[in-house]
Amino acid sequence: MSALPPVVDAETWQRQLDDLRKREKAATRELDAIAAQRRHLPMVEMPDYTLEGENGPTRLVDVFDGKSQLIVYNHMWSPGEEWQCGGCTSLTSQYTRLDFLAKYDARFVIVTQGTIEEAVAYKRKVGNTMAWYSTANSPFGADVDAPAGGGFAVNVFLRDGDTVYRTWHTNGRGTEQLAYTFALVDVLPYGRQEEWQDSPEGWPQSPTYSRWSSSQEIAALYGKA
Repeated sequence: MSALPPVVDAETWQRQLDDLRKREKAATRELDAIAAQRRHLPMVEMPDYTLEGENGPTRLVDVFDGKSQLIVYNHMWSPGEEWQCGGCTSLTSQYTRLDFLAKYDARFVIVTQGTIEEAVAYKRKVGNTMAWYSTANSPFGADVDAPAGGGFAVNVFLRDGDTVYRTWHTNGRGTEQLAYTFALVDVLPYGRQEEWQDSPEGWPQSPTYSRWSSSQEIAALYGKA
């Protein structure tokens, strides 16, 4: 392995680590401030949507399963395809233990534009354990910025009795904060090894996404197919 960081004495290493730590701490405080601003956001009332669940039609208010807060991952979907979005499949494969959200009066579910039959079959194939719902026969997906043929998204909702409100939305790289994979890879000496990253000369770099696990690889690791 020819690409190596320079070797220095322990004092020099600690001094540079301390400099970096100042920026890391500043970033932590900024994330705290962003979270605070998120908690101060207003919200918008949602119509009374009906989605398709594994056990039949389900009102959006009932997707909360009695909780007051709901996180929805809107999964990209290509009708009739054997393998769906690799990024969505990889991200959602991380969410294997979600019961802790009950302590926060919250639930996490997947919603897709695919039919419920396709969605449930894919869920099992790739090893997901959370509840999946279909919005194929509802305008819900389009109304929360995840239309048919569109990208992925994360939406958060709050329930007050039978009334549901939308409180937050993100997509693109905004979803990275919900994944542990990038956090782990980013602390490695070589990072993500993608071409767009600012890395020292000689560091291994590959085309963007080329090191991401494919849907087939996720299914082989975790699924039941």
